[in-house]
Amino acid sequence: TNVTAVLEFRLLGFSSSPHCQILLFTLFLVIYILTIMGNIIIISVVTLEPQLHSPMYKFLRNLSFLEICYTTTIVPKMLANLVSEKKTISFSGCMVQLYYFVFLGATECYLLAVMAYDRFLAICDPLQYITSMTVEFYTCLTVASWVTGVFTGFLPCLMISRLHFCSYNLIDHFFCDIPPLLMLSCSDTTVTKAVIFILSLLVLSSCFLLTLVSYLLIILSILKIPSASGRRKTFSTCSSHLMVVTIYYCTMIFMYVRPTSSLPSQLNKGISVLYTVITPLLNPVIYSLRNKGFKNALGKIV
Repeated sequence: TNVTAVLEFRLLGFSSSPHCQILLFTLFLVIYILTIMGNIIIISVVTLEPQLHSPMYKFLRNLSFLEICYTTTIVPKMLANLVSEKKTISFSGCMVQLYYFVFLGATECYLLAVMAYDRFLAICDPLQYITSMTVEFYTCLTVASWVTGVFTGFLPCLMISRLHFCSYNLIDHFFCDIPPLLMLSCSDTTVTKAVIFILSLLVLSSCFLLTLVSYLLIILSILKIPSASGRRKTFSTCSSHLMVVTIYYCTMIFMYVRPTSSLPSQLNKGISVLYTVITPLLNPVIYSLRNKGFKNALGKIV
């Protein structure tokens, strides 16, 4: 019977040096506070300013709320472990963290793809945008992103929770991620790895390709703008969005859509920091502070 013999896991984190842990704690705490504050400001401004009640800004508000949930799934426990000697997490707590990580990560992929499609419609077909992106269509796209993310998280978490974990319980990571848990299991993980690989390939690759194609079509449309200043301004914003999206997708694809050969643990942790800590901070900055409409609304409210 596949019954786990492990009641809790120990997260090894980044370093055993106390000075290094204090430095990392301070750094990640500052990033976390800035991420939460930045996303709360975006949610508040979009909610309070009637001029920002368009689909683009409503998608941005959803993204900001998701980033708060996504980074809060990982960072608070990581910060607690950096200043704690025990550094443990219960088996059930580990599975809960894993589920929310997969669910929110998948939802972000869907939402970024939907936002790219929204910008494609607005820039490449502006005359039809108002009739195409109605309130009902926006609501359907948003709800579909969240609901699909909820169901995407079930399968990996269910399969990993049914694996057999023996007495060894050291996870060489700073949170309950899929690769270290699969390495830790003493069950045959062939089927689990194959299913998770296929699911990751379908979700990440399809969303990334849809997002990439949307932005490439946007850039081609921008190149047709007669004004050089107009091209430069619009291209600057879109290129920034594309850069952040590319960082997020490439790191996720590198981690979950690749052969099962293991990478050095420190490299795994460094890549994971990019999409769990850095991207939630960069997304609101890039999507809002480079947007003239949002900056005007923020100045008006202040």
